[in-house]
Amino acid sequence: MSDEARDEAAPLPPGAPAREVWHGRAGNRLQWPLAMLGVGCLALGIALAVSAAWSGGVAPLVMSVVGCVAAGLLALFGTLSFVKVSVLVDGESLLVRCGHLGLPRRSIPLREVVDVEMTPVVTPRHWGGWGYRWRPGMGTAIVVRQGEGIVVRLADGKVFTVTVDDAASAVRAIRGWLPRVADAGD
Repeated sequence: MSDEARDEAAPLPPGAPAREVWHGRAGNRLQWPLAMLGVGCLALGIALAVSAAWSGGVAPLVMSVVGCVAAGLLALFGTLSFVKVSVLVDGESLLVRCGHLGLPRRSIPLREVVDVEMTPVVTPRHWGGWGYRWRPGMGTAIVVRQGEGIVVRLADGKVFTVTVDDAASAVRAIRGWLPRVADAGD
């Protein structure tokens, strides 16, 4: 048995936090109507582009089509990217993936984590809306709904917040890996 395998199999001392791979999610069904609004804008832009009944001139037609298509695509991307979030904690990193395609994504190596805590309430209003947010003095956040989340403090002084269900379990999992990550770095 290799030294690494022995370390994996070694029992934890009494009272030590468990080292577990943790996976959690959070979602927001309220963003689906906004996505449908985006589809409506996109459809209106396409209908204007193919409609032969436009009599107001070419410039207003082009501006209307481009405006509707751009608003539709922006609403679709913004809502579908942040309708859900997936968080994975393993022995190496905290990985956060957004939306159905997993984009945008953020990976934080656990060796950079100084502390982590659960926060009972993260609100879109507090961060300036849904999505990937940055606020001076507060750090960055991925907010998909109002509710509990985790706050991760990094060695470089930055702070990252993400909304996720069962945030207490995520904090427990991250803290369980931190001593091991620190020992591996020595």
